[in-house]
Amino acid sequence: MWQFWVDRGGTFTDIVGRAPEGTLHSHKLLSENPEQYKDAAVQGIRELLKLASGDPIPKHMISAVKMGTTVATNALLERKGERTLLLITQGLGDLLRIGYQNRPKLFDLNIKLPEQLYERAVEVPERVTAQGEVITPLDENAVRNSLRDAYASGFRSVAVALMHSYRFHNHELKIGEIARQEGFTQISLSHQTSPLIKLVGRGDTTVVDAYLSPILRRYVQQVSDALGDGLQSCGALMFMQSNGGLTDAGLFQGKDAILSGPAGGVVGMVKSAQAAGFDKLIGFDMGGTSTDVCHFAGDYERSFETEVAGVRMRAPMMSIHTVAAGGGSILSFANGRMQVGPHSAGANPGPACYRRGGPLTVTDCNVLLGKLQPDQFPHVFGPNADQPLDPKVVRDLFEKLSKQIAAETGQAQKSAEDLAEGFLRIAVENMANAIKKISVQRGYDVTQYTLNCFGGAGGQHACQVADVLGIKSIFIHPYAGVLSAFGMGLADIRSMREHQFAEDISQTAQAEEIFTKLEATTRQEVLDQGIMPDQITLSRIAHIRTAGSQQILEVAFGSEQRMRSDFDAAHLKRFGFIPKYQHLIIDLLSSEAIGATGEAASDSVESSPKAAADKVTELYENGAGRTVALIDRASLQKGQKLTGPAVIFEDTGTNVIDRGWQAETVDGGNLILKRIEPIKRAEAIGTSVDPVMLEVFNNLFMSTAEQMGATLANTAYSVNIKERLDFSCAIFGPEGDLVANAPHVPVHLGSMSESVRRILQQNEGKIRPGDVFMMNNPFNGGTHLPDVTVITPVFDDCETDIIFLVASRGHHADIGGKTPGSAPPDSQHIEEEGVLIDNFLLVSKGVFQESETRDLLASARYPCRNIDQNMADLGAQIAANATGAEGLRKTVDHFGLDVVHAYMGHVQDNAEESVRRVLDVLKDCSFRYPLDSGAEIAVKIEVEKSARKAVIDFTGTSPQDRQNYNAPRSICRAVVLYVFRTLVGADIPMNEGCLKPLDIRIPDGSMINPRYPAAVISGNTEVSQAIADTLYGALGVIAGSQGTMNNFVYGNERYQNYETIGGGTGAGPDFCGASAVHSHMTNTRMTDPEVLESRFPVRVDEFSIRHGSGGQGAYSGGDGITRKLAFLEPMTVTVLSSHRVTEPTGSMGGGAGKCGENMIARQDGALEKLQGNDAAQMSAGDVFIMHTPGGGGYFTKISHVLKQ
Repeated sequence: MWQFWVDRGGTFTDIVGRAPEGTLHSHKLLSENPEQYKDAAVQGIRELLKLASGDPIPKHMISAVKMGTTVATNALLERKGERTLLLITQGLGDLLRIGYQNRPKLFDLNIKLPEQLYERAVEVPERVTAQGEVITPLDENAVRNSLRDAYASGFRSVAVALMHSYRFHNHELKIGEIARQEGFTQISLSHQTSPLIKLVGRGDTTVVDAYLSPILRRYVQQVSDALGDGLQSCGALMFMQSNGGLTDAGLFQGKDAILSGPAGGVVGMVKSAQAAGFDKLIGFDMGGTSTDVCHFAGDYERSFETEVAGVRMRAPMMSIHTVAAGGGSILSFANGRMQVGPHSAGANPGPACYRRGGPLTVTDCNVLLGKLQPDQFPHVFGPNADQPLDPKVVRDLFEKLSKQIAAETGQAQKSAEDLAEGFLRIAVENMANAIKKISVQRGYDVTQYTLNCFGGAGGQHACQVADVLGIKSIFIHPYAGVLSAFGMGLADIRSMREHQFAEDISQTAQAEEIFTKLEATTRQEVLDQGIMPDQITLSRIAHIRTAGSQQILEVAFGSEQRMRSDFDAAHLKRFGFIPKYQHLIIDLLSSEAIGATGEAASDSVESSPKAAADKVTELYENGAGRTVALIDRASLQKGQKLTGPAVIFEDTGTNVIDRGWQAETVDGGNLILKRIEPIKRAEAIGTSVDPVMLEVFNNLFMSTAEQMGATLANTAYSVNIKERLDFSCAIFGPEGDLVANAPHVPVHLGSMSESVRRILQQNEGKIRPGDVFMMNNPFNGGTHLPDVTVITPVFDDCETDIIFLVASRGHHADIGGKTPGSAPPDSQHIEEEGVLIDNFLLVSKGVFQESETRDLLASARYPCRNIDQNMADLGAQIAANATGAEGLRKTVDHFGLDVVHAYMGHVQDNAEESVRRVLDVLKDCSFRYPLDSGAEIAVKIEVEKSARKAVIDFTGTSPQDRQNYNAPRSICRAVVLYVFRTLVGADIPMNEGCLKPLDIRIPDGSMINPRYPAAVISGNTEVSQAIADTLYGALGVIAGSQGTMNNFVYGNERYQNYETIGGGTGAGPDFCGASAVHSHMTNTRMTDPEVLESRFPVRVDEFSIRHGSGGQGAYSGGDGITRKLAFLEPMTVTVLSSHRVTEPTGSMGGGAGKCGENMIARQDGALEKLQGNDAAQMSAGDVFIMHTPGGGGYFTKISHVLKQ
């Protein structure tokens, strides 16, 4: 009987059919072609069986259909799932909507948060503590009434997610029982869907399951019906899960379907390459819509926290990184930059060559350059789906675009081919950067790996991607073009269960008992799918972290000693060091039962070469056209070698062998590509600006800064840096000009360049190779004392000249000061806020100055409280800088120093021009912004149209504050940079060029440029927000946002924690403000409530949207947040907040947002109001309450109606 292995992708559906005699047949068709067929998978099966339209599938024809599908993914992306009801613990009804408070795109004023999947949320009267104590019993009558009401409104799907239910299930089980009694047909309980800590992720996962599972059931039924008796004879309809294992269609759940298709690609990639003797692999799956990359070094890598389409998933999924650079990625030119993606032409209309009026795409580049042969590509285009690709329209569109680029840049017009090569290079660099994220950023030497290339578009780019990464070996399976479908056939049946253990590593006996229970479930699930007992293997994985950290590493479960050793080895490999720790925690236990299906890659492919006439084709490469061999892969003999350049075509894809590479056919028809000539690393591209290389260097510089950030987040010790991501990394030219700043925390943007320039000035002529400097001085380029900047100058090979600098700024949890967390609300002198560091030599000629650094941190009037933690974070910052220096050195080796320096200037010039375009349409304006203290920030913006520059003059701003509402000059510059970057409206890089057209005048001795020894702790957080709203008030593009970071610090001798709490953002002329989100100068994350309660003696009683707090108007302002935190033992709380007196302003007649409020509900019932800046002692049982401000509205409703 036949077997069919199917991958229904976003653009194409791929099918591999295994005939009764064992031969394999592949087929590819468009996933969406409604004029021709209803479902691509079923249609493809029918075509391989050569059935006429309307003919039923004969009985006993099919033994199994193994499928990966994007049905669930598409429903998620398009928000077309089942109407879903969410039941969640009282006080947390808005939790999944608020999430971690961060906004998705840093520079968008119109903040677009992901649309929630649930239609209605109901708060359940119940509460269980982190220790399992029931403090509020479940109100079953209230639950039943809510469910009954929802059922009457048409709901049939319900998701239940209660606080700490991952450990304590009783309340969820009872709700599930009531829901069944009330008639709900889909009931997803969070402890069953995802038994892991973190209510936000677990809740999202549960909602996804409830939202998608009914859709999947209907699709499964549709496929079953379409296959008819052919399937009923065997019943083996199986689906690929996100974790890489097959499961019976009846067990296929929404939560496991998100990466169904790509997971098959990982399995196919691994099994096919392992059969050929390769075990260290980078998977490179390039399809029509996007490119998926993955890493394999002996074990499948899975992630238990993944964000897909704005949904946070807490379920085991193949660790796959996706970049928006597929065959269908759209080519564009805007703001002087050539870009590839992120938008895709999809299957409909598809690329320009698809004959549907689509835009130019990566696929069109390959058609024009001869890398895709229309005669060898499926003839499935045109109105009757029988025509080849259309190369003429492609050439016409490229020539048109080339004329446009020449007209806008003033440069000579490129040929259509040169332009296509340029766009391809940009796409290749984007894909290579994605691979760096899963390899280089995680400590793997990618040059020692083999690139396993698959997907319909992979073979056209594999050599180029490998060359960028330094990979010298490429593996291409005979079914590479349909390898995800092939992988469905090779996959094993897998069942996984997890348990949140959270115990010391010494508790192995307790863990053993839990594994025994988990394995009973997973093993039985595999047995029930027809796998014999001797074909089942069991895997036990312990997910281990150090105490106080959430950075988890996976090791095989075993003895305590072995797991400790394995953890140390894994940490050393991943992060370059072994951490100092007192305790290791087994956070999670993962049990997997694997049922072997008997399919092997080597058994599945037989190679029988066929005769084929020699052909040639025209291929355009490296700026010239040439005639090269065009080879049918099916004609290649075992052992036959082919030296590039050449094109190898096959039924499911095209492989381009670049110059310097050689392809050899080996056993099983596999192609092995080897680089046989050393790549010439020094490219002669010239130093004058080229639109292609401008984009390449933009991406290279930003990728380097992002790699620095990944190193810092991975290796830091403190929660502030590791989890709240309160840090920034940047690279600078030799004069200290900012070249690229990874968009981490806005208030850091642009402000580091002043620190870097001061270090260069103060140490002129004295800096030596291997020196690293540290500073936090707010009067010398710093922001506030907890933000410590580490600066590494990088020298040339002769060690004589500084060729660039790299720097990282991290918010240390404590840098001393009067109060824990270094944020005293009443500070009046900088020394009260902690240790002031100025121009300190942290590393001297490569030697870490540890004792001197410790002495410094312990030396102030109010010294650091946890110097070991400071030292660990400083070590992480040094490591991050080393990552950046290494990345830039490689760039210099490849392109040459003069070219790198030239493009450091060109990227700034490009950003400068983007800001000048904004100035072209701005008018003179001014604004005065009142603060709660009565002080004012004043700004006047004057635009000099002829010079295309502007003066930003803050004259009239109040003198420096006696307290701590003072923002150093560097912060004011950072805010101006942020504001003008948001006005650009395009994704330009953040660098010094943005400030070059702006003359910023800040009065000395004012609250936004204070003199020593002013206290500044509120400047970074509060005054920065006020400066932003002042500028926006003048410009009139958005109403006032909440204008504060709502800093909330609490602690005692044993515990310290720091939160910033979101609020409402201002509305604009054509959009409403966003609610319950961070705005403008911060974007740090809130700790999940379950994690918070597990670590600190506090209880989150409420975390909700403060409805009605946004200003009214034609476009209303966003609402603030209400946060209520109960304290379970005595602590000191400190709050630094604004807009407790003055209201966030509306614009153009829009209403003001409501002020924020801080108060304490004492255990005795008394309500105690606090000031905006205040401190208080909390007793056990007291509840701190914060209502954060709303944003201002835009336009009065009446005036807007009249205007229309």
